[in-house]
Amino acid sequence: MPAYNEAEGLPGFLAEIHEHLAPLAERLEIVVVNDRSTDDTSRVLHDLAADLPGLVVVDAEVNRGHGPTALAAYRAGLERSPDLVLHVDGDGQFHGADLARVVRASGSTGADVVHGVRRGREDPWFRRVLTGAVGLVVAAAVGRRVPDVNTPLRAYRPATLTALLEGVPADALVPHVHFSLAEVRRDDLVRYVEVASLPRRGSNQTGTMWGVERPPKLPPKRLRQFAVASAAELWRVSLRPGAAR
Repeated sequence: MPAYNEAEGLPGFLAEIHEHLAPLAERLEIVVVNDRSTDDTSRVLHDLAADLPGLVVVDAEVNRGHGPTALAAYRAGLERSPDLVLHVDGDGQFHGADLARVVRASGSTGADVVHGVRRGREDPWFRRVLTGAVGLVVAAAVGRRVPDVNTPLRAYRPATLTALLEGVPADALVPHVHFSLAEVRRDDLVRYVEVASLPRRGSNQTGTMWGVERPPKLPPKRLRQFAVASAAELWRVSLRPGAAR
C-alpha cells in the first residue's frame, strides 16, 4: 500500500483490511510505504503498528509520487516472501470485503493476476475522459479491451509480479497501465472481479495530490502536467515500436 497524507482514513481502512484478510491467510502482513507525507500519516502508522499484527511501516527517504511509491510497495511486499501480493492505495476507496473477494478469486481460479474492476466511480468528468482515453489506447495496442486498465486493486502471484517489475522503471508514473499492457502481451492468466468504488476516506475529498482542496470543475494544473508526462512515458516504455516487453 502506498500512502500520502492519509492520516485520517488509514486507521479505519487498515483495521477493515485486517478484519477481512486475516481469516484468509496463515500469515498476513500489511506493508505501507509512506511517501514522505506532510500530515500525521507517519505517526499514525507507527502508532497503529504497535497494536495491529503484521503492519509493516516503510518511511520513504524522499517524496517520489504515487507511481514510484506503488512500485516501492510492491518490492517491499515481495521481500516478505509471500504466496500472494495484494496492492491497494492508501486512500481507502474500496470495501475490505471486496479485497477479500479478489484474494479468494486468486485462489479459486489459479490466476496469475486478479484485477478489481471499479464500478460506481464518482470521479470528475475529466478523470473519466482520461481513463477512457487510456483504455482506448491500450485496446489499440494489444488488440482487446482491458477493463479498468489502471485499477490500483490487484492480486499478483510473486513470480508474475517479479517479471512485470523488471519491465518498468522504478520511477514510472503509471506502473499499473504498463502492467496491464504487459500482462496481455505475456499471455498471463488474468481474471477480473467487479468491486465497488468508494469516496476517498477522510475529510478532504480530493486529497493533496493535485494541489486542490475541493473537487474541481476543470482539470487542475498538476493533473494536466501529469497526463502529458504519463503519455510520454507510456510511449517510451510500452507503446513505441520495439519497446514492448
